[in-house]
Amino acid sequence: MNHMDFYVDDEGWLWPARHCPSPNFNQRPSTPISLVVVHNISLPPKQFGGAYIEQLFTNCLDPQAHPYFAEIAHLRVSAHLLIRRQGEVIQFVPFSARAWHAGQSRYQTRDNCNDFSIGIELEGADDIAYEAIQYRQLADIICVLKHTYPAIEDHITGHSDIAPERKTDPGSAFDWALLHDYLRA
Repeated sequence: MNHMDFYVDDEGWLWPARHCPSPNFNQRPSTPISLVVVHNISLPPKQFGGAYIEQLFTNCLDPQAHPYFAEIAHLRVSAHLLIRRQGEVIQFVPFSARAWHAGQSRYQTRDNCNDFSIGIELEGADDIAYEAIQYRQLADIICVLKHTYPAIEDHITGHSDIAPERKTDPGSAFDWALLHDYLRA
């Protein structure tokens, strides 16, 4: 897929992404969307595949399914998008709504990044290389988002950059230079 294959509809849904609506969102303040935040997630940690991420973002994660899940099953979190290792794109929250992905956060001089950002999860871990298809999909989606929400400009950052005391993702394995090469292509 190239970025011409993706588009955002009037309600803030990305097509042709698979939609898996999360209840974990609320209304955005009347602030332009001006930031993309890159995250990573894997459930259980450092294991890929399966439905656990979708279950977490839709409040259906069984705390008994894995010892780690007992620690997180109560969380009410979501991202706008997830890009799986094989490149599949899943959308949980429309871009027009505020997903609960950043938590307590600050970008430049602004607090509460959920108010003005789009959160994109990559299926991965801080210290495991991401797949080339994930970079391509991420870059293509960012190009569409920049066209749809011009205030984003080049405001693309990692979760670790907006919540450095709490978060480390997307981690040392994330190749920012490669992403920027794709964005320039």
